[in-house]
Amino acid sequence: MKQEFDLSYKDAQTAMMTIQTEALKRNKAVAIAVADTHGELIAFLRLDACPLPSILIAQNKAFTAAREAKPTRDIGIKSRDPQHAFDISYYGDMRYLGWAGGMPVIIDGKVAGSVAVSGLSGAEDMELAQMGVDVILNENKK
Repeated sequence: MKQEFDLSYKDAQTAMMTIQTEALKRNKAVAIAVADTHGELIAFLRLDACPLPSILIAQNKAFTAAREAKPTRDIGIKSRDPQHAFDISYYGDMRYLGWAGGMPVIIDGKVAGSVAVSGLSGAEDMELAQMGVDVILNENKK
């Protein structure tokens, strides 16, 4: 029997509030998306002054990270590899992308969902998304 773990709305809220607090502390505006195991949206938050393209990009990062069970940055690096590059459209869904900022949430070796951030540099998006993942993992240890 196949068993799946899924993030809850409470998990999504906890991650989003953690990221929101840090972004506001840094005086930055971001879009935050949290998805379930299938990459479908659980919750979304856009801070004031966040660039409009970041809305869809955050959602697509969350989709990609959950579906592929790996950070979106890794997919981007692999798709641009000089020796083994591939067209990202080979995934067959236009929502797949390879920009940094989408992080899977892995619990007991299984994908439970993902957290994604868009609106800043790839490194900052990734850092904030990882904060969201970390708070979910810490809450689920209790």
